[in-house]
Amino acid sequence: MKPSSYPGIGRISLVTYSDRTLTCVDCGAPFVHSAADQEFYAERQFVSDPKRCTSCRATRRAGRDSGADSHDIGGPRGLERPQDRGQREFFAALCSECGNQAQVPFRPRMDRPVYCSDCFRKVKPG
Repeated sequence: MKPSSYPGIGRISLVTYSDRTLTCVDCGAPFVHSAADQEFYAERQFVSDPKRCTSCRATRRAGRDSGADSHDIGGPRGLERPQDRGQREFFAALCSECGNQAQVPFRPRMDRPVYCSDCFRKVKPG
């Protein structure tokens, strides 16, 4: 078989894996990192061992999927989540299209038109 130019393809693995016992960083319980899992990690080129046991990984994944965040830094990538903001401030303005009173979530400027909800739907691009 001719060796491939892609790493790991066309090569036979000579590494043998054996089950290892690791300690979960969340609950402190020992868990087994099986030989099959280690081989899977090597195929995917993961460089570190798992840090959590199966049940703590499932709990963490469920919390992440439900929108809960284990960090106090806000939402994804540290961004502020809408529910963490205070009450949004609205400003009164006159619609540039129909002249009706409108409430907008920004301070209106005289150089840009302001629209009520109905007129905005009519004139918005797209």
